[in-house]
Amino acid sequence: MEIKKENKIATFFKRFGAYIVAAIVVLIIAAAATVAGVLTNRKQPSQEVTTTPLVFGLPTTNASVIKDFSDTKLQFNETLKKWEAHFSVDLAGEDPTVMSVLDGTVTDVFYKYMDGYTVTIAHDQGFVSVYTSLDENVDVKKGDKVTKGQKIGKMSTSAAGESSYGAHLDFSLYQNGKSVDPNNYISLQNK
Repeated sequence: MEIKKENKIATFFKRFGAYIVAAIVVLIIAAAATVAGVLTNRKQPSQEVTTTPLVFGLPTTNASVIKDFSDTKLQFNETLKKWEAHFSVDLAGEDPTVMSVLDGTVTDVFYKYMDGYTVTIAHDQGFVSVYTSLDENVDVKKGDKVTKGQKIGKMSTSAAGESSYGAHLDFSLYQNGKSVDPNNYISLQNK
């Protein structure tokens, strides 16, 4: 009786041939997809991204800072008789007109006893401006589109938490939900 000797290569391909063919097909598809992606990216011209810097206007005219922004040093609140951080700038002057510092959309108009009448406006690049201690006759409503310099209300004494300051505007600025110093964007000190 004669014993047949099997070819080792033939045995290997019988056992693993399907796996080898599948792996080669996957590699060919991956290579084709990579080449197609490179060619697609080459065909598209690069687009320049331009962002126009925001130029803020003043929230009031001819006003003085009566209490400045401070997130690191406590300030004394004369009305409440306590020391506190002050995340806004308080402004007072002869002209009580309060204006939007940028184009935007009014996102809220409300009253709270300690803050008084308040207008919140959303702007480009994640900025939100907040105007508190306004007169009850606010000139805008939620959803209104406003332009830079547009009158939104008047300073008043409606903020019970700062009533000892007299008629004034409590102005706050936020970017991406974080309180920022308005002095970094608006020349409030040089009016």
